[in-house]
Amino acid sequence: MHRYRSHTCGALRESDIDQTVRLSGWVHRVRDHGGVLFVDLRDHYGITQCVADPDSPAFAEVEKFRSEWVVRIDGKVRRRPEGTDNPELPTGMVEIYIKEIEVLGPAAELPLPVFGEQEYPEDIRLKYRFLDLRREKLHQNIMTRGAVVDSMRKRMKEQGFFEFQTPILTASSPEGARDFLVPSRIHPGKFYALPQAPQQYKQLLMMSGFDRYFQIAPCFRDEDPRADRLPGEFYQLDVEMSFVTQDDVFAAMEPVITGVFEDFAKGKPVTKNWPRIPFAEAVRKYGSDKPDLRNKIVMQEVSEHFRGSGFKVFARMLEDPKNQVWAIPGTGGGSRAFCDRMNSWAQGEGQPGLGYIMWREGGEGAGPLANNIGPERTAAIRDQLGLKESDAAFFVAGDPEKFWKFAGLARTKLGEELNLIDKDRFELAWIVDFPMYEYDEENKKVDFSHNPFSMPQGGLDALKSQDPLTIKAFQYDIACNGYEIASGGIRNHKPEAMVKAFEIAGYGEQEVIDRFGGMYRAFQYGAPPHGGMAAGLDRIVMLLCGTNNLREISLFPMNQQAMDLLMGAPSEATPKQLKELHIKTNLPAKS
Repeated sequence: MHRYRSHTCGALRESDIDQTVRLSGWVHRVRDHGGVLFVDLRDHYGITQCVADPDSPAFAEVEKFRSEWVVRIDGKVRRRPEGTDNPELPTGMVEIYIKEIEVLGPAAELPLPVFGEQEYPEDIRLKYRFLDLRREKLHQNIMTRGAVVDSMRKRMKEQGFFEFQTPILTASSPEGARDFLVPSRIHPGKFYALPQAPQQYKQLLMMSGFDRYFQIAPCFRDEDPRADRLPGEFYQLDVEMSFVTQDDVFAAMEPVITGVFEDFAKGKPVTKNWPRIPFAEAVRKYGSDKPDLRNKIVMQEVSEHFRGSGFKVFARMLEDPKNQVWAIPGTGGGSRAFCDRMNSWAQGEGQPGLGYIMWREGGEGAGPLANNIGPERTAAIRDQLGLKESDAAFFVAGDPEKFWKFAGLARTKLGEELNLIDKDRFELAWIVDFPMYEYDEENKKVDFSHNPFSMPQGGLDALKSQDPLTIKAFQYDIACNGYEIASGGIRNHKPEAMVKAFEIAGYGEQEVIDRFGGMYRAFQYGAPPHGGMAAGLDRIVMLLCGTNNLREISLFPMNQQAMDLLMGAPSEATPKQLKELHIKTNLPAKS
């Protein structure tokens, strides 16, 4: 018999009854039932119940077992007594009568429990991540992550893509976040950067004649922590294709992403034919460029009903042509208590409040706004929004450029409070026609709105003749359940158009050559039209595992302060290391 096991802890079935077997694993828990000891033995594959009674030669040793000891158990497989079987476990029809044991690795007192899924402080969980990963739910999440990667790879290869690995040590690039810099010992005073994304390399692969590229790519960004991105590093399904239009990218990637979701949705519906929603429409209807389409609330402009009305606050605002009034319908929200609660929530978000109208029995409007604008206008709003008695509408007003994000938050809040979100489905959509540029208020300049390497709609002519803030890009995102899970674009592959695009954002031609010399040179020697995208692996797995915390689907994540509590990173370098790298530290003064 093998030194440690003849079977795993998930393998035994009724067909194994009367066999003598050997298992090794962790003591999940020990139960004493009237002098009979039951040991749940756990390994990567499952749990097997093992039994020792006072007649067992190993009984005295089993009494010493503690949680998370690693032990070897020899014994005979038998059927569980009638009424004690556990259909929830694959091994739930059998148990092992213990004949011999060996303690392979005793465990000290645990800093956090492994049995059960109770909440525990995150810093403790991260410091003892090797224990945390033994917990059933987290262990399963990590296995799901690996299976999702396998599914992605299989589907990409079926679509004719080839997997490549691009460099990790590269040059600094303005991808929109800070680089992690790596000092060069061989070239004093110079630094490599860890890639924020393989953007330039995957485009260079297209210049090199490789037609369809993909990679499960690690990306590194020195960003402040965000709820939907792990600090430090994350992984993405990175994709690029030659000789394609935007429609070709959609046709190739939509079945891949849909298929991955279907593989792991556990029966939940997944969008079959994805809608394509222009950025401006997404903002207008949902107050978000990554709308949660499970929430059926659609906002509408109702400016005309307030123009010249008795509600002077909105009427005066509407004298400025750029201002509008938007309505957020709230089906079932027509009670004073609920409307007041929403108003208080808005004030907590830093807003002056959230105006509302509620419709009572007979369809009569009520509330301060209704009283000010009168029954005819109130009825017109109700009819436009398709509302009825016991419903309400909430209103935001001003410059939509400044309030649309708050309107989106209000829509989400209403959907949650009124149970208007179907949480048992995955709603996918393309968000298209992003603006090429935006105005940076802080630096008082035009800057790229999204990926600087995207092709402007209209090409070089648009860059030369249009107001930059009106130019749309061949840029697209994938939204799922309120998250952006992918972003991509058709690339600007013509040197003169690339230079012009960067000039509008304040970069001179020489600066473009200095910063993107490799790609700029490549464009001079026959550049194919190309495009692609990158899908966030971490966010996709997070959605499929039904959690909203990325740390629940990552092996060894950092905490919110970008610290690895398990390995003690970041740590100080030794004087010898700094000397070899020709680096001196200049730390801020301690307060």
